[in-house]
Amino acid sequence: MHKIKKTFHLAYGHRLLNYKGKCENLHGHNGVVEITLETARLNSEKMVMDFTELGKKMKTWLDVNLDHKVILAKADPLARVLAGEGQACYLTAENPTAEILAKLIFDSAGAMKLPVAEVAFWETPTSMASYSRQR
Repeated sequence: MHKIKKTFHLAYGHRLLNYKGKCENLHGHNGVVEITLETARLNSEKMVMDFTELGKKMKTWLDVNLDHKVILAKADPLARVLAGEGQACYLTAENPTAEILAKLIFDSAGAMKLPVAEVAFWETPTSMASYSRQR
């Protein structure tokens, strides 16, 4: 199998509902997303995919949806308050943990027909969650 990996940076805020600890409070992160594409056959240019094309597709999606947004669970009462104040929010079905965000990005890359194998979501330089295609 051939694989490529591209890294993206984003800034976001979030908090976790029904959680006891520092993450119950609204706070921010400088996150890093690593997207791995995988294929058995290279394209006509002898690439999994051109890094520039991958970069444009994923950076656009990340910029529109997550970068410089407050990411909250749909059930979070703060979501309504922030929306009422015109603040850019992204709402997730569940708590916006690193695990949930990795899967969200994985699913979004798949919806773009990218041969995504894995997404790693680094919440901090020492804390990462990933989601990968089941084998």
